[in-house]
Amino acid sequence: MTARYLAALLLLAAPAGASEFAVNSRDLADQKAVFATVESRNVVPARARIGGTIGALSAHDGDAVLPGQPIAIVGDAKLVLQLGALDAQIAGVQAQLAQSQADLSRAETLFRQGSGPRVTMDQARTAAEIAAATLRARTAEREVLRQNLAEGAVMAPVAGRVLQIPLTAGSVVLPGDTVAMIAEQRFILRLRVPERLATGLRPGDTVRLDTGQLGVASKTVGRITLIYPQIAEGRVVADAEVDDLGDYFVGERIRVWIDAGTRRGIVIPPAYVRTRAGLDTVTLRGAGEIPVQRGQETGDGLEILSGLRDGDVLVTP
Repeated sequence: MTARYLAALLLLAAPAGASEFAVNSRDLADQKAVFATVESRNVVPARARIGGTIGALSAHDGDAVLPGQPIAIVGDAKLVLQLGALDAQIAGVQAQLAQSQADLSRAETLFRQGSGPRVTMDQARTAAEIAAATLRARTAEREVLRQNLAEGAVMAPVAGRVLQIPLTAGSVVLPGDTVAMIAEQRFILRLRVPERLATGLRPGDTVRLDTGQLGVASKTVGRITLIYPQIAEGRVVADAEVDDLGDYFVGERIRVWIDAGTRRGIVIPPAYVRTRAGLDTVTLRGAGEIPVQRGQETGDGLEILSGLRDGDVLVTP
């Protein structure tokens, strides 16, 4: 009779519709803060294919470019002069070919009529063939020269953003000189993790970003895609892909959290925490409202750093 009476009192004391949660500690991922930089997976140079003088720049630092988009024009006045000389040579060879073909036609006619020797016809045929071959050679040389002129256009090799153009219009370049540096599209986060924290790092692990630095309110996470095997200056380098990372600033430093082992901790649903005047409290069954210290949000709740212990039973406030 007494047990039933106490149970009835507890039921009446609990708020209507109140739910309960039993506090139990569990293993949590121990996250450590490290710094990462926004970088391009590849920084590709756009090089000049011919030597000459830069006549015009059609891109500038910070511009987004597509594959094959012109960045600069390199001109060489000597190529234009050589092209004019070849055009004149081709015109002369064409005249020689026309004369050789006319001589061959007359020699063949005289040979058929029995008025001309065969050797004259053979000589005329050879002269016509030499003129035709010379014309083909000069025409091929002109096409090579035109291709050299066309290669004066410096094209973007990949889609991305121009990081730097160290030259100006009027600068002299040689074949192979770098005209622009282009960061390949789709930027990544490059982490440099102390080797004592990198022992448990694996491809596919989740990294959490400091969203305040990115200027967004939503939770931003990424996944490690590559861990480099070489340790430099006591740090392990790893790449992480993050959606909506942006593609403008290269080298921007962002704080991220990585998993570095496990630890024991308490996680409760956020609905059991009440915040008033900057103070976080929870309601314990039979003990009333007590203050707690909140930690980071996990995937399934809110970590409590202090104020609770195993066996406590929470009720909704």
